Amino acid sequence: MNTNWNDPNFQGFGGRQSPFGKRPPRPKKEHKAIGTPLSRTLINLAVTLIFAAVYFYVVLPPINLQAEEFYLFMLLCCAVYCGCAVLTSGFQGSGAKGYFGFVKKQCRIPVIIAVALVAVAIVGGIVGWQVIRAGAYRDLLTVETGDFATEVEEISYDQIPMLDKDSAEKLGNRKLGELSDMVSQFEVAEEYTQINYKGRPVRVTPLRYGDWIKWFNNRSEGLPAYLIIDMVTQNVEVVRLEQGIRYTTAEHFGRNLYRYLQFHYPTYIFDKPAFEIDEGGNPYWVCPRIRKTIGLFGGTDIDGAVLVNAVTGEHQYYDAKDVPDWVDHVYTADLIVQQYDYHGTYIHGFINSLFGQRDVTVTTDGYNYIAIGDDVYMYTGITSVVSDQSNIGFILSNQRTKETRFYSVAGAEEYSAMDSARGQVQQMNYTATFPLLLNIADQPSYFMALKDAAGLVKMYAMVNVSQYQIVATGGSVAECESNYRQMLARYNLIDPADTEPSASDQGEVTGVIADLRSAVMDGNTWYYLQLSDGTVYYTISAAEAPEAVILNVGDTVTVKYAEGEGSILQAYSVAKAVPAA
Repeated sequence: MNTNWNDPNFQGFGGRQSPFGKRPPRPKKEHKAIGTPLSRTLINLAVTLIFAAVYFYVVLPPINLQAEEFYLFMLLCCAVYCGCAVLTSGFQGSGAKGYFGFVKKQCRIPVIIAVALVAVAIVGGIVGWQVIRAGAYRDLLTVETGDFATEVEEISYDQIPMLDKDSAEKLGNRKLGELSDMVSQFEVAEEYTQINYKGRPVRVTPLRYGDWIKWFNNRSEGLPAYLIIDMVTQNVEVVRLEQGIRYTTAEHFGRNLYRYLQFHYPTYIFDKPAFEIDEGGNPYWVCPRIRKTIGLFGGTDIDGAVLVNAVTGEHQYYDAKDVPDWVDHVYTADLIVQQYDYHGTYIHGFINSLFGQRDVTVTTDGYNYIAIGDDVYMYTGITSVVSDQSNIGFILSNQRTKETRFYSVAGAEEYSAMDSARGQVQQMNYTATFPLLLNIADQPSYFMALKDAAGLVKMYAMVNVSQYQIVATGGSVAECESNYRQMLARYNLIDPADTEPSASDQGEVTGVIADLRSAVMDGNTWYYLQLSDGTVYYTISAAEAPEAVILNVGDTVTVKYAEGEGSILQAYSVAKAVPAA
C-alpha cells in the first residue's frame, strides 16, 4: 500500500481509501418497462387521446389540412405519444446513441406522421407561394370599372350614417346605464355590426355578462336583450327578448359560439362571426367559412356561411351564392382589402410589383360602410403604390356578394380630407371621423362628423374629393349640404339651380307664423320661424331668402325644408302663401 502522502496515488492511512480519491461508479439503476407491449401501446394512445381532447376543447383547431393550427395540434399529439412511449418502456438504452435508437424503435409511427405533416406543409406552402402564383392572387377579386355619377345615386338624409363605431359605443353604454334591471348584471358587447335594417342604416350589438359570477347567476335565462343604434337619428333601442340569447362569443363552455361551431363543423375554418338581425328582429350570428384557394395556405376566400340562431342555437350552412338577402356581412372588409391589394399589386405580375411597378395600386388606410339598396357596401380609397397623399379612385364592394366596382376619381385621400375638415373649425379643436363617400349633385364628396373631446358629434363636414379646398360645415346634415352645394355653385362645379337637395330630401309645409326670431352668426342674419300647428323651428339666412326680412307673426307662409330629426330644421325657401281664390 502506498502511504507516501506526497504521492498523487496516496491511499490513506490504516489501509482506508482517501476521501480525495476516485470512488468506483455506482451500478446504473435499471428502468423496467410497464406491462406488456400491447398494454403500453394502449396507455400511450389513451394519454395522447386525452391530451388531444383537452387541447381541441380549449384551442379549437380545425381538423383541416388548410389550417395551420392543425399541424401544430398533430405535432403536439405526436410529441405526447413519444414522451409516453419513452416513459412506459423504461428508458432502455445506453448513451445518446442508445437512447436515440430506443426512441426511434418505440416512436416510429408518430415520427413518420410528424415528418409527413411537415413535408405536406412545406410543399403546400411552396405551391401557394406568391412569387410563382402571382396571377392567381391577382384574380381572387374581380374588379369592374364603374361610372360614379350614373351608378352611385344620391341618397336621402335617412340613409346617411352619421355615427362611427366609437360614437355608437358611447350611446350604447349610456343607454344600458339607464336600465336599472340590466346594468348591474350585463355589459354591452363590442360587436356593433353595421347593417341595413328595414331600409335604415343601424348598428346592432348583443349584451354580455359582467363577469364569471354574473354569468353563473344568469346563464340559465341567457342574455335578455340586444341594442339597435340608429345611425341617422342616434336613437338607441333596447330590444328585449322572450327567450334570452344563449350563444355568443362571450359565453363559456359548450355555448361559446366558437366552440359550438367547431364541434358541429370540425373541418371548417371560420372567419370572425358577425352579429346581425333578420327583418323580423331575430338575432343571428353570420359565420363565414374560409377556403384556401391557392396551394394549402394561400388565397383566402369565403366559400359560404353558417347562420346560427343566437337564441335557439339552430344552425344551417349556405353556399355564398345562396345566403339570404337580409344578411349583410359574408365577406369581411379586411378580406376584401387584402384581396384588392393582391389585385392591384400583381396586376402585371410579381416582378413588376418590385421593379417598375407599372399600374400598381393599393388601398388606403381605413375603410367605411354605406348602405345602398338592401345591402351594405365597404368603401375604401385606392392610391398609387408610390403615393400616399392622393387617391386615383375608390372601390365599393358588396359585403354579401363581393361584387366590387372601381370608380376613377382623382383627388385627396381620406386623411387629407379629414385634416381639411378639422382646419375649417380648428378653433373648436374637433376631431373628424373616417369619411363616407357620397354623391352630392353628381360630385364625389366626403362626408364626416366632427366630434368634441368627449366624443360627441357637434357638427358635420363635406369635402369635395377632387378639390379638397372646397369644405363646408353645418350644425345639421341639411345645413351642411346646403352650404356645400352653394360652394360647389360658387366654384362653377354645379348649376346654381342645383343648390337645393333633390325633392326626395325636401319637405313642404304651409301654416301661420306663431313665433319669429333672428340671430346674427358669422356676419349673416338668420331667421327662425315656428308655425302655429308645429313644434319645430325652420331656419334660413337673409342672404338666401331676403323676403324673410318682411315677415311677421300671423303671416301665412309656405316653407320648403330639409327632412330630418330635431327641433330646428334647415329651410331652403320661405314665401308668403298665395290666398285661395
